[in-house]
Amino acid sequence: MVPRFLFVCLIVVLGGCAPRGVITLMPQAAEVAVTRTVFVGTTRAAEAGPDGFGPDRARTAHFGRYDIAIPPRREPGGVAWPRPGRTPDPASDFVTVAAEPFADAVDFRRGLRGALATKPAGGRDVMVYVHGYNTRYAEGIYRLAQLAHDFDLPGVAVHYAWPSAGKPLVYAYDRDSALYARDGLEALLTEITASRPDRIVLVAHSLGSAVTMETLRQLSIGSRRDVLSRIGGVVLISPDIDIDVFRAQARRIGALPQPFFIFTSRRDRALAISALLTGQNERLGNVTEVSELAEFDVTVLDVSAFSTGLGHFALGDSPALIRLLSVLGDVSAAFNRDPWARPGLLPGTILTVRRATQIILQPLETLAEEVD
Repeated sequence: MVPRFLFVCLIVVLGGCAPRGVITLMPQAAEVAVTRTVFVGTTRAAEAGPDGFGPDRARTAHFGRYDIAIPPRREPGGVAWPRPGRTPDPASDFVTVAAEPFADAVDFRRGLRGALATKPAGGRDVMVYVHGYNTRYAEGIYRLAQLAHDFDLPGVAVHYAWPSAGKPLVYAYDRDSALYARDGLEALLTEITASRPDRIVLVAHSLGSAVTMETLRQLSIGSRRDVLSRIGGVVLISPDIDIDVFRAQARRIGALPQPFFIFTSRRDRALAISALLTGQNERLGNVTEVSELAEFDVTVLDVSAFSTGLGHFALGDSPALIRLLSVLGDVSAAFNRDPWARPGLLPGTILTVRRATQIILQPLETLAEEVD
Protein backbone atom coordinates (compact mmCIF):
# COMPACT_ATOMS: atom_id res chain seq x y z
CA MET A 1 0.00 0.00 0.00
CA VAL A 2 1.29 3.48 -0.87
CA PRO A 3 1.98 5.51 2.30
CA ARG A 4 -0.56 8.19 3.09
CA PHE A 5 2.09 10.93 2.97
CA LEU A 6 2.54 10.34 -0.78
CA PHE A 7 -1.04 11.30 -1.40
CA VAL A 8 -0.50 14.43 0.66
CA CYS A 9 2.52 15.16 -1.54
CA LEU A 10 0.37 14.73 -4.62
CA ILE A 11 -2.17 17.22 -3.31
CA VAL A 12 0.48 19.80 -2.44
CA VAL A 13 2.74 19.35 -5.46
CA LEU A 14 0.27 18.61 -8.23
CA GLY A 15 -2.94 20.19 -7.02
CA GLY A 16 -1.81 23.71 -6.28
CA CYS A 17 -4.18 26.67 -6.08
CA ALA A 18 -3.77 28.18 -9.55
CA PRO A 19 -6.91 28.60 -11.67
CA ARG A 20 -7.71 25.74 -14.02
CA GLY A 21 -8.27 26.22 -17.72
CA VAL A 22 -11.64 26.60 -19.43
CA ILE A 23 -12.64 27.75 -22.90
CA THR A 24 -13.34 31.48 -22.58
CA LEU A 25 -14.82 32.98 -25.75
CA MET A 26 -13.79 36.58 -26.44
CA PRO A 27 -13.87 37.40 -30.20
CA GLN A 28 -12.67 40.97 -29.60
CA ALA A 29 -9.32 39.61 -28.34
CA ALA A 30 -8.24 39.32 -31.99
CA GLU A 31 -7.85 43.10 -32.01
CA VAL A 32 -5.02 43.07 -29.45
CA ALA A 33 -3.50 39.59 -29.69
CA VAL A 34 -1.92 37.23 -32.20
CA THR A 35 -4.05 34.15 -32.78
CA ARG A 36 -3.01 30.53 -33.26
CA THR A 37 -5.33 27.96 -34.80
CA VAL A 38 -5.57 24.54 -33.17
CA PHE A 39 -7.50 21.63 -34.66
CA VAL A 40 -8.76 19.09 -32.14
CA GLY A 41 -9.74 15.44 -32.16
CA THR A 42 -11.08 14.12 -28.87
CA THR A 43 -12.33 10.89 -27.36
CA ARG A 44 -13.78 12.74 -24.37
CA ALA A 45 -17.54 12.58 -23.85
CA ALA A 46 -19.55 15.73 -24.54
CA GLU A 47 -20.97 17.54 -21.52
CA ALA A 48 -22.61 20.82 -20.63
CA GLY A 49 -20.31 23.70 -19.74
CA PRO A 50 -17.92 26.15 -21.38
CA ASP A 51 -15.55 23.45 -22.66
CA GLY A 52 -18.20 21.13 -24.06
CA PHE A 53 -16.15 18.02 -23.18
CA GLY A 54 -15.28 16.48 -19.82
CA PRO A 55 -13.33 13.57 -18.36
CA ASP A 56 -15.67 10.74 -19.37
CA ARG A 57 -14.74 8.42 -22.23
CA ALA A 58 -16.65 8.58 -25.51
CA ARG A 59 -17.25 5.69 -27.91
CA THR A 60 -17.02 8.01 -30.91
CA ALA A 61 -14.61 10.84 -31.63
CA HIS A 62 -15.50 14.52 -31.95
CA PHE A 63 -13.60 17.17 -33.87
CA GLY A 64 -13.25 20.94 -33.76
CA ARG A 65 -11.15 24.00 -34.47
CA TYR A 66 -10.19 26.80 -32.08
CA ASP A 67 -8.52 30.16 -32.67
CA ILE A 68 -6.56 30.99 -29.52
CA ALA A 69 -5.44 34.52 -28.68
CA ILE A 70 -1.85 34.72 -27.42
CA PRO A 71 -1.64 37.69 -25.01
CA PRO A 72 1.05 40.23 -25.93
CA ARG A 73 1.91 41.05 -22.30
CA ARG A 74 3.70 37.87 -21.33
CA GLU A 75 7.07 36.13 -21.18
CA PRO A 76 7.57 32.96 -23.23
CA GLY A 77 6.52 29.84 -21.35
CA GLY A 78 3.35 28.97 -19.52
CA VAL A 79 -0.31 29.82 -19.99
CA ALA A 80 -2.07 32.56 -18.00
CA TRP A 81 -5.69 31.68 -17.26
CA PRO A 82 -8.35 34.29 -16.51
CA ARG A 83 -8.99 34.51 -12.78
CA PRO A 84 -12.42 33.20 -11.68
CA GLY A 85 -14.91 35.99 -11.18
CA ARG A 86 -12.87 38.51 -13.15
CA THR A 87 -13.31 39.77 -16.69
CA PRO A 88 -10.51 38.27 -18.83
CA ASP A 89 -7.85 40.67 -20.06
CA PRO A 90 -6.73 39.58 -23.57
CA ALA A 91 -3.51 41.55 -23.10
CA SER A 92 -2.40 39.13 -20.38
CA ASP A 93 -4.80 36.15 -20.41
CA PHE A 94 -5.19 33.34 -22.92
CA VAL A 95 -8.70 33.36 -24.40
CA THR A 96 -10.51 31.86 -27.39
CA VAL A 97 -11.38 34.07 -30.35
CA ALA A 98 -13.48 31.48 -32.20
CA ALA A 99 -14.58 27.85 -31.79
CA GLU A 100 -15.95 25.74 -34.61
CA PRO A 101 -17.19 22.15 -34.21
CA PHE A 102 -16.89 19.79 -37.16
CA ALA A 103 -19.86 17.59 -38.02
CA ASP A 104 -17.76 14.45 -38.41
CA ALA A 105 -14.36 13.09 -39.42
CA VAL A 106 -14.98 13.94 -43.09
CA ASP A 107 -15.67 17.56 -42.18
CA PHE A 108 -12.54 17.64 -40.01
CA ARG A 109 -10.45 16.23 -42.84
CA ARG A 110 -11.82 18.85 -45.22
CA GLY A 111 -10.99 21.66 -42.79
CA LEU A 112 -7.49 20.36 -42.16
CA ARG A 113 -6.82 19.97 -45.85
CA GLY A 114 -7.90 23.58 -46.38
CA ALA A 115 -5.51 24.79 -43.66
CA LEU A 116 -2.63 22.82 -45.17
CA ALA A 117 -3.35 24.32 -48.57
CA THR A 118 -2.55 27.78 -47.18
CA LYS A 119 0.99 26.68 -46.33
CA PRO A 120 3.85 26.86 -48.84
CA ALA A 121 4.95 23.73 -50.68
CA GLY A 122 7.32 21.76 -48.48
CA GLY A 123 5.88 23.35 -45.32
CA ARG A 124 2.60 21.45 -45.09
CA ASP A 125 3.40 19.65 -41.88
CA VAL A 126 1.04 18.68 -39.06
CA MET A 127 2.20 18.72 -35.45
CA VAL A 128 0.06 16.49 -33.25
CA TYR A 129 0.22 17.25 -29.54
CA VAL A 130 -0.85 14.61 -27.00
CA HIS A 131 -1.37 16.08 -23.52
CA GLY A 132 -0.37 14.48 -20.26
CA TYR A 133 -1.85 13.48 -16.90
CA ASN A 134 -4.20 15.76 -14.94
CA THR A 135 -5.16 17.83 -17.98
CA ARG A 136 -8.56 19.30 -18.73
CA TYR A 137 -9.93 19.72 -22.24
CA ALA A 138 -9.16 23.43 -22.58
CA GLU A 139 -5.71 23.13 -21.01
CA GLY A 140 -4.31 20.87 -23.72
CA ILE A 141 -5.61 23.16 -26.47
CA TYR A 142 -4.15 26.29 -24.91
CA ARG A 143 -0.85 24.55 -24.19
CA LEU A 144 -0.45 23.60 -27.84
CA ALA A 145 -1.23 27.17 -28.90
CA GLN A 146 1.46 28.40 -26.48
CA LEU A 147 4.07 25.94 -27.76
CA ALA A 148 3.30 26.71 -31.39
CA HIS A 149 3.62 30.45 -30.72
CA ASP A 150 6.68 30.44 -28.47
CA PHE A 151 8.66 28.17 -30.79
CA ASP A 152 7.16 29.70 -33.95
CA LEU A 153 6.43 26.21 -35.20
CA PRO A 154 5.56 25.80 -38.88
CA GLY A 155 2.66 23.82 -40.30
CA VAL A 156 -0.73 23.12 -38.75
CA ALA A 157 -1.30 22.27 -35.08
CA VAL A 158 -3.60 19.40 -34.08
CA HIS A 159 -4.38 18.40 -30.50
CA TYR A 160 -5.46 14.94 -29.40
CA ALA A 161 -7.58 15.39 -26.26
CA TRP A 162 -7.83 12.00 -24.58
CA PRO A 163 -10.07 11.59 -21.53
CA SER A 164 -7.92 12.61 -18.57
CA ALA A 165 -9.85 13.16 -15.35
CA GLY A 166 -8.09 16.50 -14.89
CA LYS A 167 -7.69 15.86 -11.15
CA PRO A 168 -4.36 15.29 -9.38
CA LEU A 169 -5.52 12.34 -7.25
CA VAL A 170 -7.11 10.30 -10.05
CA TYR A 171 -3.87 8.94 -11.53
CA ALA A 172 -5.24 5.40 -11.92
CA TYR A 173 -8.12 6.67 -14.05
CA ASP A 174 -5.68 8.50 -16.31
CA ARG A 175 -3.46 5.42 -16.60
CA ASP A 176 -6.46 3.39 -17.77
CA SER A 177 -7.58 6.19 -20.08
CA ALA A 178 -4.14 6.21 -21.69
CA LEU A 179 -4.78 2.63 -22.79
CA TYR A 180 -8.34 3.46 -23.84
CA ALA A 181 -7.03 6.36 -25.95
CA ARG A 182 -4.84 4.29 -28.29
CA ASP A 183 -7.53 3.58 -30.87
CA GLY A 184 -8.61 7.21 -30.88
CA LEU A 185 -5.11 8.46 -31.63
CA GLU A 186 -4.67 5.88 -34.37
CA ALA A 187 -7.97 6.98 -35.94
CA LEU A 188 -6.94 10.65 -35.71
CA LEU A 189 -3.58 9.94 -37.36
CA THR A 190 -5.44 8.06 -40.11
CA GLU A 191 -7.63 11.11 -40.78
CA ILE A 192 -4.60 13.41 -40.79
CA THR A 193 -2.78 11.10 -43.20
CA ALA A 194 -5.80 11.23 -45.51
CA SER A 195 -5.39 15.03 -45.59
CA ARG A 196 -2.01 14.42 -47.25
CA PRO A 197 0.41 16.49 -45.15
CA ASP A 198 4.09 16.50 -46.03
CA ARG A 199 4.79 14.86 -42.67
CA ILE A 200 3.36 14.38 -39.20
CA VAL A 201 5.35 15.20 -36.06
CA LEU A 202 4.15 13.72 -32.76
CA VAL A 203 4.77 15.73 -29.60
CA ALA A 204 3.65 14.14 -26.33
CA HIS A 205 3.88 15.16 -22.70
CA SER A 206 3.98 13.01 -19.57
CA LEU A 207 1.38 10.20 -19.71
CA GLY A 208 0.56 11.28 -23.25
CA SER A 209 3.91 9.75 -24.18
CA ALA A 210 2.53 6.36 -23.15
CA VAL A 211 -0.50 6.93 -25.40
CA THR A 212 1.85 7.84 -28.25
CA MET A 213 4.20 4.89 -27.85
CA GLU A 214 1.34 2.42 -27.54
CA THR A 215 -0.24 3.85 -30.69
CA LEU A 216 3.02 3.61 -32.64
CA ARG A 217 3.33 0.00 -31.47
CA GLN A 218 -0.26 -0.65 -32.57
CA LEU A 219 0.37 0.91 -35.99
CA SER A 220 3.44 -1.29 -36.42
CA ILE A 221 1.59 -4.46 -35.43
CA GLY A 222 -1.17 -3.54 -37.88
CA SER A 223 1.36 -2.90 -40.68
CA ARG A 224 -0.04 0.61 -41.14
CA ARG A 225 2.76 1.81 -43.37
CA ASP A 226 0.42 4.42 -44.88
CA VAL A 227 0.41 6.25 -41.53
CA LEU A 228 3.88 5.36 -40.25
CA SER A 229 5.55 6.56 -43.45
CA ARG A 230 4.09 10.04 -42.83
CA ILE A 231 5.49 10.36 -39.30
CA GLY A 232 8.59 12.51 -39.60
CA GLY A 233 9.56 12.88 -35.97
CA VAL A 234 8.62 12.19 -32.36
CA VAL A 235 9.22 14.37 -29.29
CA LEU A 236 8.52 12.92 -25.84
CA ILE A 237 8.49 15.56 -23.08
CA SER A 238 8.93 14.26 -19.51
CA PRO A 239 7.58 10.85 -20.57
CA ASP A 240 5.79 9.01 -17.76
CA ILE A 241 6.68 5.52 -18.97
CA ASP A 242 8.34 2.58 -17.26
CA ILE A 243 11.78 2.21 -18.87
CA ASP A 244 11.35 -1.54 -19.44
CA VAL A 245 7.96 -0.89 -21.04
CA PHE A 246 9.48 1.75 -23.32
CA ARG A 247 12.19 -0.66 -24.43
CA ALA A 248 9.59 -3.34 -25.19
CA GLN A 249 7.46 -0.82 -27.12
CA ALA A 250 10.43 0.44 -29.12
CA ARG A 251 11.57 -3.06 -30.02
CA ARG A 252 8.09 -3.94 -31.29
CA ILE A 253 7.84 -0.72 -33.30
CA GLY A 254 11.15 -1.49 -34.97
CA ALA A 255 12.79 1.46 -36.70
CA LEU A 256 11.71 4.45 -34.65
CA PRO A 257 10.50 7.53 -36.56
CA GLN A 258 13.31 10.03 -36.98
CA PRO A 259 14.20 12.30 -35.37
CA PHE A 260 13.22 10.83 -31.99
CA PHE A 261 13.78 13.16 -29.03
CA ILE A 262 13.27 12.48 -25.33
CA PHE A 263 13.33 15.48 -22.98
CA THR A 264 14.31 14.44 -19.46
CA SER A 265 15.01 16.09 -16.12
CA ARG A 266 16.53 14.78 -12.92
CA ARG A 267 14.55 17.50 -11.11
CA ASP A 268 11.13 16.33 -12.30
CA ARG A 269 9.21 16.05 -9.02
CA ALA A 270 6.04 14.73 -10.67
CA LEU A 271 7.91 11.79 -12.19
CA ALA A 272 9.67 11.16 -8.90
CA ILE A 273 6.26 10.71 -7.28
CA SER A 274 5.10 8.54 -10.19
CA ALA A 275 8.16 6.34 -9.71
CA LEU A 276 7.35 5.95 -6.01
CA LEU A 277 3.73 5.08 -6.77
CA THR A 278 4.88 2.37 -9.18
CA GLY A 279 7.63 1.08 -6.90
CA GLN A 280 10.52 2.13 -9.16
CA ASN A 281 13.60 4.29 -8.96
CA GLU A 282 12.91 6.31 -12.11
CA ARG A 283 10.73 6.74 -15.19
CA LEU A 284 11.82 7.36 -18.76
CA GLY A 285 11.46 11.12 -18.22
CA ASN A 286 14.04 11.23 -15.44
CA VAL A 287 16.40 8.51 -16.66
CA THR A 288 19.99 9.34 -15.74
CA GLU A 289 22.01 6.79 -17.73
CA VAL A 290 21.75 7.00 -21.52
CA SER A 291 23.23 3.48 -21.63
CA GLU A 292 19.76 2.21 -20.68
CA LEU A 293 18.59 3.30 -24.14
CA ALA A 294 21.76 2.43 -26.05
CA GLU A 295 20.09 0.04 -28.50
CA PHE A 296 17.73 2.72 -29.88
CA ASP A 297 18.28 5.59 -32.27
CA VAL A 298 17.19 8.34 -29.88
CA THR A 299 18.47 11.72 -28.71
CA VAL A 300 17.99 12.38 -25.00
CA LEU A 301 18.03 16.04 -24.00
CA ASP A 302 18.58 16.53 -20.26
CA VAL A 303 17.01 19.88 -19.30
CA SER A 304 17.56 19.56 -15.54
CA ALA A 305 19.40 22.90 -15.48
CA PHE A 306 16.20 24.62 -16.64
CA SER A 307 13.76 22.79 -14.35
CA THR A 308 12.13 24.82 -11.58
CA GLY A 309 9.14 24.22 -9.35
CA LEU A 310 7.44 20.97 -10.32
CA GLY A 311 9.92 20.61 -13.19
CA HIS A 312 7.50 18.53 -15.28
CA PHE A 313 7.36 20.69 -18.42
CA ALA A 314 10.63 22.63 -18.70
CA LEU A 315 10.44 22.60 -22.50
CA GLY A 316 7.27 24.67 -22.44
CA ASP A 317 7.58 26.52 -19.12
CA SER A 318 11.18 27.74 -19.07
CA PRO A 319 11.66 31.08 -20.87
CA ALA A 320 15.45 30.50 -20.84
CA LEU A 321 15.15 27.11 -22.51
CA ILE A 322 12.64 28.39 -25.06
CA ARG A 323 14.94 31.27 -25.96
CA LEU A 324 17.94 28.96 -26.17
CA LEU A 325 16.32 26.45 -28.52
CA SER A 326 14.64 29.15 -30.60
CA VAL A 327 17.87 31.11 -31.07
CA LEU A 328 19.76 28.02 -32.14
CA GLY A 329 17.00 27.14 -34.57
CA ASP A 330 17.12 23.51 -33.54
CA VAL A 331 13.41 23.15 -32.87
CA SER A 332 12.60 24.45 -36.34
CA ALA A 333 15.23 22.12 -37.75
CA ALA A 334 13.57 19.17 -36.06
CA PHE A 335 10.38 19.94 -37.95
CA ASN A 336 12.13 20.41 -41.26
CA ARG A 337 14.10 17.18 -41.75
CA ASP A 338 17.29 18.44 -40.05
CA PRO A 339 17.06 16.70 -36.68
CA TRP A 340 19.84 18.38 -34.74
CA ALA A 341 22.21 17.02 -37.36
CA ARG A 342 25.05 18.93 -35.72
CA PRO A 343 24.56 18.46 -31.97
CA GLY A 344 27.82 20.30 -31.37
CA LEU A 345 25.85 23.51 -31.91
CA LEU A 346 23.96 22.82 -28.69
CA PRO A 347 25.49 24.15 -25.45
CA GLY A 348 26.18 21.32 -23.06
CA THR A 349 27.79 17.94 -22.54
CA ILE A 350 27.31 15.31 -25.25
CA LEU A 351 27.46 11.60 -24.48
CA THR A 352 27.01 8.81 -27.01
CA VAL A 353 26.49 5.15 -26.13
CA ARG A 354 26.07 2.98 -29.20
CA ARG A 355 23.01 4.37 -31.02
CA ALA A 356 21.74 6.73 -28.31
CA THR A 357 22.99 10.27 -27.76
CA GLN A 358 22.48 12.31 -24.60
CA ILE A 359 22.88 16.09 -24.53
CA ILE A 360 22.96 17.69 -21.08
CA LEU A 361 21.82 21.22 -21.87
CA GLN A 362 23.19 24.19 -19.97
CA PRO A 363 22.11 27.85 -20.01
CA LEU A 364 24.25 30.02 -22.25
CA GLU A 365 25.05 32.24 -19.27
CA THR A 366 26.50 29.29 -17.33
CA LEU A 367 28.73 28.27 -20.21
CA ALA A 368 29.94 31.83 -20.65
CA GLU A 369 30.96 31.89 -16.98
CA GLU A 370 32.83 28.61 -17.39
CA VAL A 371 34.75 30.01 -20.37
CA ASP A 372 35.67 33.15 -18.41
